[in-house]
Amino acid sequence: MFPSELVKSAAAKALKMAHKGEVKAYELVGWWFFGGLGKLTPMSALGMTLVLLGLWGLFAWSARRRWLLLFVGSPPWESRIDKWADRLKDLFLYAFVQKKLRYYFWAGIAHNLIFFGFGVLLLRTLILWGRGFDAGFNLWVLGPETLLGITYGFLKDVFALAVLSGVAIFVYFRTLNAQKRMSLSVEGLVILGIIATMMLSDMVYDGAAMVLNVRYREFCAASPGIDVCFSARTIIAPLGVASGEVSFHLAEPGGSFFSLLLGNRSIGTLIFLSHWGFWTHSTLVLVFLNILPYSKHFHILTVMQNVFLGPQTPKGRLPPLARSTEALLEQVEAATDGEEKLADARIGYSHIQNFSWKDNLDFYTCTECGRCTDNCPAALTGKKLSPKHLTLALRDELYSYQDDVANGAHPRPVSFEQVLLQTRPLVPDVVDPDVLWACTTCRSCEEQCPVNISYVDKIVQMRRNLVMIAGEFPAELNKPFEGMETNGNPWNLSRLDRAQWAEGLDIPTAAEKPDAPVLYWVGCAASYDERAKKIARATAQLLLEARVDFAILAEEESCTGDPARRAGNEYLFTMLAEQNIETLSSYRSQGGVQKIITTCPHCFNTLKNEYPDFGERFEVVHHSDFLLELLAKKRLIPTGRVQAKVAYHDSCYLGRYNDIYESPRQILSQIEGVQLLEVEGASRNKGLCCGAGGAQMFMEEQNEDRVSTKRTEQLVGTGADTIASACPFCMTMLSDGLKAINQDEAIETLDIVELLAQACLD
Repeated sequence: MFPSELVKSAAAKALKMAHKGEVKAYELVGWWFFGGLGKLTPMSALGMTLVLLGLWGLFAWSARRRWLLLFVGSPPWESRIDKWADRLKDLFLYAFVQKKLRYYFWAGIAHNLIFFGFGVLLLRTLILWGRGFDAGFNLWVLGPETLLGITYGFLKDVFALAVLSGVAIFVYFRTLNAQKRMSLSVEGLVILGIIATMMLSDMVYDGAAMVLNVRYREFCAASPGIDVCFSARTIIAPLGVASGEVSFHLAEPGGSFFSLLLGNRSIGTLIFLSHWGFWTHSTLVLVFLNILPYSKHFHILTVMQNVFLGPQTPKGRLPPLARSTEALLEQVEAATDGEEKLADARIGYSHIQNFSWKDNLDFYTCTECGRCTDNCPAALTGKKLSPKHLTLALRDELYSYQDDVANGAHPRPVSFEQVLLQTRPLVPDVVDPDVLWACTTCRSCEEQCPVNISYVDKIVQMRRNLVMIAGEFPAELNKPFEGMETNGNPWNLSRLDRAQWAEGLDIPTAAEKPDAPVLYWVGCAASYDERAKKIARATAQLLLEARVDFAILAEEESCTGDPARRAGNEYLFTMLAEQNIETLSSYRSQGGVQKIITTCPHCFNTLKNEYPDFGERFEVVHHSDFLLELLAKKRLIPTGRVQAKVAYHDSCYLGRYNDIYESPRQILSQIEGVQLLEVEGASRNKGLCCGAGGAQMFMEEQNEDRVSTKRTEQLVGTGADTIASACPFCMTMLSDGLKAINQDEAIETLDIVELLAQACLD
């Protein structure tokens, strides 16, 4: 008899049984669809082949489209395959250990449970796919009677239950306790439903199979005539020989739990449920895979690459547009030459193609979790900037060209001069300019992002194009730009007055003592601001007390260019950098400038992390680190008592940019009488910005809710009578904050060096 005739005969018998009520209709459907007609219908191998080829093929089509779109962007500036040890370390910490996820404790725990559960259950998926072709397949080494098999069976169910726990937490955060920071949509719940169904279907498959295994002889003895024994034998093939009764056991806790629930079901029901569990898990994995490129869960496929290929340069460094003012000037002239400005891509970002492939990978990897916006000082004070929505707007703009790119009608530009085909300008068509000018460059968004997406560099790149090509920027920046260019400071005060703060201290200048090993880089704020001058004097007095051989540049010092660079005026920054480097190098050639001490974290970051791009590297130390070293060597001894409850404010450019959190605190802890207080949940790497960075010091805020006021309220809420900082910009902003809340007479603002000076000098 031919196979087709056997199938017809078996089907006829089954229909007759259904007519007599011996089997249920849904059992017949299940047997047929899932291969329940046993050896007469080899549906398992055929079905698995169709599932694997069809769904993997569909995913390959989607993946190719996303791959082509990734490289629409401009080439990267630097290699991404260097420093393997550092990259592997980042991969371990941020992609596997998921260090940042636990900043939000329960959400982090839930994600950990799902992530590690999926990792363990990946083997299970491979096993099920294999069983589509070989009923007894156990991945060769995971048989039911081997130690590895028993161990894996236990871990598989434990982690499946862990995944379900994680899903439950996320459902809670999306429904009963909806989080405003998250993108709440039906899609998220659908994905969670798919994940939960995959876990449950696997345990149902195991549970039904366990019952069939124990009751196999009983079922076959009572066989109604159709070859159900063969179907049952196929299902229990991987389980080995069973004996006893259906019971709960720890070897497979999830599966055995369902076996207790299904223990009294008919053979038809058990076969149907086992096949349902088998095919649901086997297929949903690939359905889920095909959803990923079109959802926020795309990060599951891209996060490893995004973390591993992240920049290994200092966090405080912005990549230069050119290595000299002359080279940059040539690029600017080329970008503004001609009616169509075809070389816009050379100066910042104006169109979506200007973003690099790594930027595009950032867009792919965004999880839409909203942690960036939840911690952004601009967003927290009602400004237009939301780092999450900025990223999503740019991602959606990129995605809008997917079909053109996939069809070959929209290739990656072969040169910057090539016309940017059919794309629109980013500002204002995609991004409101107020979004860009609200950023304080504090990097809180990047610190919080669990998948290491960068934001500040993208914002500054768009600012660069607005400033140097379009000439569109806040009018308040005209004065600081002019001042830095003319007199080397953003207030445009006379260069000759730069060292007035040092009158009476008898501090040598570098011109007078060119071989001084230590250079005190004072910075613009401490040189010109009346309040900040006290910081400079206290620092110098402590250096003199400790007998440090140092000098200052006086009128030879110019602004490092940090405000210009963060505001997008890269040309002005490059000019100032070259000028300062020339001055510093000339004294180093005479035996001086072996070490540079800074008061301002912005100066510290620029000199240390950004000037090396222009050919010179200096040893730069912030005054908190330098003074702590002097304390350790007993060259400074804080003998005086300073009675104060001190709340310390972390400067973004000292902390998040350069990981200096403990030195200022250690200095304060060595001063007798100082009680150090912390802002709960908003200190160290989670501290709120003062609002001065990114050239915000020289711009008006977009609304009345000021960042400085919000931060000051947090610090005052500790019960402190003194607010300490280690940055003159922060001190100015926090002093303004105290005035705004009418606390300026009750609470004092001091730099840590002023407190130390009280203890050591008074």
